[in-house]
Amino acid sequence: MQDPKTTPRDVKAPHGGRVMEIRWADGHRSVLPHEVLRGYCPCAHCQGHSGTIKYVPGGDLEMRELQQVGNYALQFTWGDRHDTGIYTYRYLRSLCQCDECKPGFRPPGQS
Repeated sequence: MQDPKTTPRDVKAPHGGRVMEIRWADGHRSVLPHEVLRGYCPCAHCQGHSGTIKYVPGGDLEMRELQQVGNYALQFTWGDRHDTGIYTYRYLRSLCQCDECKPGFRPPGQS
């Protein structure tokens, strides 16, 4: 059985926008600025192999493409063609910047 907290019902990422929104099966609406998505890109090039997730500033914030990866993730192609990060739905939920989540936000993988 899928966890409703990490099961997307609707994803909105309008061309030219700077924020992606996901409506989850539990009713929560995640607000995900492109700056946060790109800064916390989970790929090995951005994060290395240390296991600690860090914010990496920079990079083109234009989201050119969005693709679903199986039943568990999304992959983005950014304006500079960077496309190696696979963002699991659990990871995306942890990056939420909505008014409810942002005050207690801690980068994924950090206590």
